Amino acid sequence: MADGNSAIPANPKLAQQHPEYLLKQLQEFKSGKRKSAVMSGMAAMLSEQEMRDVAWFLGSKPIKPGFAKEKDLVALGEKIYRGGIGDRSVPACAGCHSPNGAGIPIQYPRLGGQHAEYIAAQLTAFRDGGRLNSVPMSGVAAKLNDREIKAVSDYIAGLH
Repeated sequence: MADGNSAIPANPKLAQQHPEYLLKQLQEFKSGKRKSAVMSGMAAMLSEQEMRDVAWFLGSKPIKPGFAKEKDLVALGEKIYRGGIGDRSVPACAGCHSPNGAGIPIQYPRLGGQHAEYIAAQLTAFRDGGRLNSVPMSGVAAKLNDREIKAVSDYIAGLH
């Protein structure tokens, strides 16, 4: 993972992520606001400057493209990502994370090309209260069922 591209689907690709977002996550792992036995321990050893250096280094690396695997769910995933779910007030993911998944620097992370398994795990953690560091994402994920999470996660994996 020296280039920020995790080969393990349960771990995120950090390459080409917005450095400001990565820095915020490292700070939250260090403070305990975001929980992870592995990342909290790693972040605890880093100074503020080292966290900045890591974030900017990883942000400068190109992401290796991902791809959708669940062909039967990709249409549902695209519908949710691009248009949301109106009858449940689920906003379109593209509104914050951009149509191609590039995100918006500082505010919203890059999602395009991320491992579907990782995205699904994060959405589930937001929905079930295991991840509490984004009130907007907790609210959105609370309205999604497992099938919808799987579909939108798979669609995101294929965005470039």
